[in-house]
Amino acid sequence: MYRRHRRLRKTSAIRDLVRETILSPKDFVYPIFVIEGENVKKEISSLPGNYHVSVDRVHEIVKEVLECGIKGVIIFGLPSHKDECGSSAFAENGIVQKAVRKVKELSPEIWVITDVCMCQYTSHGHCGILHGQEVHNDETLEMLGKVALSHAKAGADMVAPSDMMDGRVAVIRDVLDQNGYEHVSIMSYSAKYSSAFYGPFREAADSAPQFGDRKSYQMDPANLREAMREIESDIEEGADIIMVKPALSYLDVIRWAKDRYDYPVAAYSVSGEFSMIKAGAKLGYINEKAIALEMLLSIKRAGADMIITYYALEASRWLMER
Repeated sequence: MYRRHRRLRKTSAIRDLVRETILSPKDFVYPIFVIEGENVKKEISSLPGNYHVSVDRVHEIVKEVLECGIKGVIIFGLPSHKDECGSSAFAENGIVQKAVRKVKELSPEIWVITDVCMCQYTSHGHCGILHGQEVHNDETLEMLGKVALSHAKAGADMVAPSDMMDGRVAVIRDVLDQNGYEHVSIMSYSAKYSSAFYGPFREAADSAPQFGDRKSYQMDPANLREAMREIESDIEEGADIIMVKPALSYLDVIRWAKDRYDYPVAAYSVSGEFSMIKAGAKLGYINEKAIALEMLLSIKRAGADMIITYYALEASRWLMER
């Protein structure tokens, strides 16, 4: 006698009833790229359907997010000024700070996350303060604390350090707490790999390094146990949510993190993952909707509690059609 597993696949009704993993718009966080200027909404060539948007038009993005039932956004800023220390990253009227205030004014219930890093704001494109051509870890921590505090003052619900400096979660937690922002949470890019999948984002955020690479501070794609050490350190330092980035090529890392730590796990489905599907669909090689939803489902099945994705709006609409 053999088991007849196909009995539970016979119709869509039974498949729905026994489905183990459910994908929902509530799983998604949508990235918003905010740029200086007025009346700007320009499609990002490497991320079709995503836009550089000025603060006076961010209401258009917020409206779509709300209509799609998405609960959170993560804001990236493109400043008009860059310098060696990325000072515009923590300016009171910096681009992210203005955008946060606007989004919270438009919709207080949207969970607003801010990217805490310096690469978009430094003239050299690296994620910290340079000594020669090396990023100095501890000097960078002081700057990251300033950036996080400025975002909290603007009204951010959560800050997300993406720099991969050692000790940054502890420093940011301490700065926020000392200044009365104990309620602002931290989502740490705990296992952020030095990945070739970031290319389209670096165009979108104008954040490519002017020399060298980020392999001395982002993780080696070959390492899994090291990711667990990074995650454990961030939890000990006070992270509320841990993140794995990229997602699709690192599903094993997501699974290990979920199994080992009783913490919410975020996964960042990065620009290269998105752009490859878009390019394949444009050439007629693949069914975009089917593959995008399957990709996102696989990330959630691996253990992600939330997914940052450029497909958030489209995927939410597809899911609502079902």
